[in-house]
Amino acid sequence: MPDVKTLGAQQRKAALDALKTRYQEFQARKMNLDMTRGKPCPEQLDLSAGLMDCLGRKDFKAIDGSDCRNYGGLDGLPEAKHLFAEYLEVSPEELIIGGNSSLSLMHDAMTWAFIFGAAKGSAPWSAQAPVTFLCPSPGYDRHFAICEHLGIRMTPVELKGDGPDMDAVETLVASEAGIKGIWCVPKYSNPTGEVYSDEVVERLARMPAKASDFRILWDNAYAVHHLGAGPARLADILRACRTAGRPERALVFGSTSKISFAGSGLSFMAGSAANMEWARGHLGFQTIGPDKLNQRRHVVFFKDMAGIENHMQKHAAILKPKFDAVQEVLERELAGKGIAEWTRPVGGYFTTINTWDGCARRVVKMAADAGVKLTPAGSTYPNKKDPRDRNIRIAPSFPSVADIRIAMEVLAVCVEIASLEKTE
Repeated sequence: MPDVKTLGAQQRKAALDALKTRYQEFQARKMNLDMTRGKPCPEQLDLSAGLMDCLGRKDFKAIDGSDCRNYGGLDGLPEAKHLFAEYLEVSPEELIIGGNSSLSLMHDAMTWAFIFGAAKGSAPWSAQAPVTFLCPSPGYDRHFAICEHLGIRMTPVELKGDGPDMDAVETLVASEAGIKGIWCVPKYSNPTGEVYSDEVVERLARMPAKASDFRILWDNAYAVHHLGAGPARLADILRACRTAGRPERALVFGSTSKISFAGSGLSFMAGSAANMEWARGHLGFQTIGPDKLNQRRHVVFFKDMAGIENHMQKHAAILKPKFDAVQEVLERELAGKGIAEWTRPVGGYFTTINTWDGCARRVVKMAADAGVKLTPAGSTYPNKKDPRDRNIRIAPSFPSVADIRIAMEVLAVCVEIASLEKTE
């Protein structure tokens, strides 16, 4: 089918009838395909099977002689801090290792700032209400959910392909003391896959902020999640903030959730010495120490950064054919029709597609009715409200390649039907 806008009325009707027949054939298959979340597939999890038995019965001592079975070690084992500081490209002194969830650490950081203040001696954000966060969108729904949970207002900011619209960010941050921070997924962003440019990183670090306690929450969740083309370069936000004279501005987060076991990996928080002292001061009231045996397991299993990089090449070998299948079907079914555009990521866990305005919710519902569950439309925007109702996140990591091809065909047919219905 050519560009929809060039079709006459009879051509549109004939195309719509044919597409509805094809859609009904999909419905008749009684499929049940779930692409709602970016979960590792079983084959990816199997790559880390060695974590289950890499420690012997007597292998419980850290390199400093401490007993990993006991209390203590609030911010992590020395050997684990050394390895994962290299992973996050920070120094060990700038790193705290937590439990399995970086989202928990992000929630902690936001809650501490909200209740106690973002730095020692600063006023709690709750006492400065209303508080607003900038949210580059489309973005990660769980970031936005933290703000909703704490009653923090959210202002969406457009992503430009190399990070957020910095003209808008700089104007807002310089003008409003109630804007206390910005969420960032700077590398292979969820869900667009874009990588922040050096210029964006520098501008985020050096921009004037009316709020002295303004924070960048830098969720580097996909730091090593390349899809075979080699790592994309990302500038060092902590160094940029130090150079700009704002060393406390950024808090960096990461985890092994999509590297080892999603439910039992390690999480990290990094920042300036003052920020890490601030975090330890609050963390000490929540725990007497993390799961140090799990930290020890990860160090023994991966050994060094070369081990992590080799491991991630195995992940890429599983994931890349799935991402390629998404692109192949979308190109075959939708290219040149003027009804959709989509990203072509070189890393991370997602692809995103933009339909015509006002079509995304219709497409997602139709796909679900045909047995293909997608992330709910609107989820990639604050308060689940996509102002243009056009963005759909595609999460191809868990299903098989064959199932992804079918799911993308269903999605493409739904996009075409919704678009043609718009022209009636």
